[in-house]
Amino acid sequence: MLLTALVVGGAVPYVAGPGRSYLSYLVLAERADADGAARAAAEARAAGGQVVQEYPQIGMVLAYAGGGFAEKVRGRPGVAAVGASRTSPVPGPPRPLDGAGDFRAGTDPAAGDRAGGDRVLPVPAGGGNGVRGGGSSNGSGSGSSGDGDGGDGDGGDGDGGDDATATVPDPGEQDAWNLALLGAAPAAWDATPNLLRGTGAPAADALRKVLVAVLDSGVDDTHPDLRAAVDPKSSASCADGRPDARTGAWRPDAGVGESGHGTHVAGIVGAARDGRGVSGVAPGVRIAAVRLLGPLGQYYAENIVCGMLWAADHGARAINNSYFADPWKYNCPEDPDQAALTAAVGRAVEYARGKGAVVVASAGNDAQDLGAPRTDERSPNDRTTGPPQSRRVGPECVRLPGELPGVVTVTAVDRDGRPSAYTNYGRGHVSLAAPGGDPDGGARGAVVSDWPGGRYAALAGTSMAAAHVTGAVAVAAALHPDWGSDRLAALLAADAAAACSPGPHVCGDHEFYGAGTLVLPH
Repeated sequence: MLLTALVVGGAVPYVAGPGRSYLSYLVLAERADADGAARAAAEARAAGGQVVQEYPQIGMVLAYAGGGFAEKVRGRPGVAAVGASRTSPVPGPPRPLDGAGDFRAGTDPAAGDRAGGDRVLPVPAGGGNGVRGGGSSNGSGSGSSGDGDGGDGDGGDGDGGDDATATVPDPGEQDAWNLALLGAAPAAWDATPNLLRGTGAPAADALRKVLVAVLDSGVDDTHPDLRAAVDPKSSASCADGRPDARTGAWRPDAGVGESGHGTHVAGIVGAARDGRGVSGVAPGVRIAAVRLLGPLGQYYAENIVCGMLWAADHGARAINNSYFADPWKYNCPEDPDQAALTAAVGRAVEYARGKGAVVVASAGNDAQDLGAPRTDERSPNDRTTGPPQSRRVGPECVRLPGELPGVVTVTAVDRDGRPSAYTNYGRGHVSLAAPGGDPDGGARGAVVSDWPGGRYAALAGTSMAAAHVTGAVAVAAALHPDWGSDRLAALLAADAAAACSPGPHVCGDHEFYGAGTLVLPH
């Protein structure tokens, strides 16, 4: 009934079929190239599927079909895997859009060829300074799938929507404890806007040559802190698995919960240093705003694949992922659907890394050891009726994209440098720690950043932590423009390790900190 009401109201952009219902499927060919995508498309159509997007970069297609489709296609010649990317059916495939589907839209032919929403936790309101986030991000106070205390795109880790998020007054770039923890406090900045101070630090023109992608709920590029940062030619929406580069498609949809999360993350990465609002870790960097959050508040695997490929093809040096994939918080290899989704997102990550991008992801806000058996009580989180399953999963079941090989996975610390109570952890499963804040510490304990409509909000979560690492990658790429993704990631890990001392509950504790606490490259 809820889905019917949404369709009648025009909120869901699907073509209604004649009394049919559809699931979305990712079909992966054995060949991860254009020929493979053509084979996957042919097999999908032969089984009655409607192909709505091809991903020739990685030999895969997105198709819509009725039940039983996966069983028809699995095992066909040239097909490696097939998986349903959602559990609740829709009336039909997405509606046609003029210009949608072109991964090269707005791209300089020479760009993109460099080789190489966890949810947020809510900050209690206090004197108007508290925040509640929502959505699929990794912040404290996140939304549907976020990982932050206040917005981090973690596939259903937040509680409360944007209407519940309390804003704060313009902070005037004061009390930036998060930047101080990186060695980039306001006192360490030159008085000249957008210039990092210090020997070997990148100048504004060097940072301006660096593009980073924020894959999230959308970014408000009209915000004063972000007007000069967001690059329209490199921005798009992938909210239904197809790249849509129409003007403004990358902006948040206020009608979807947690839509402000991406603006908050983008501010941490690259807000302008101008004495007003907040300053990002890499002020002056160019931001590709890539909206993943769909109309039903989900970060489906095809949205992630689309966003990752778009960012890579447009030359991003860092790709921020502060969310987890819907509908499964953890994807287990024994389930053929979940195994296919893991393989699909894994191909996209490898493609992006091969193009020179460091893929950064939030670790999540469940206070769980990712290297041990644990309980998943949220999945599937795209259901329209009934309670979620409660299932016991092992360490072989992974969060996407944070636990994929080669991804820089980020845990959260508070303003004292201690692990935040909500952060996920796990030796060998996390890479770095960075400021995420404390949702119980009010605005002073959380991370203050941009919010749609020219406002500011205080959020906490691993979503925020990941954004700091993405900003640091941008600085490293400005200093070392010829380095590939592995070398840039290794630099951050080496600098963090060098600044940490060994021992329990300090930044040398690999279970919580990975290599250590992030240090701004210089």
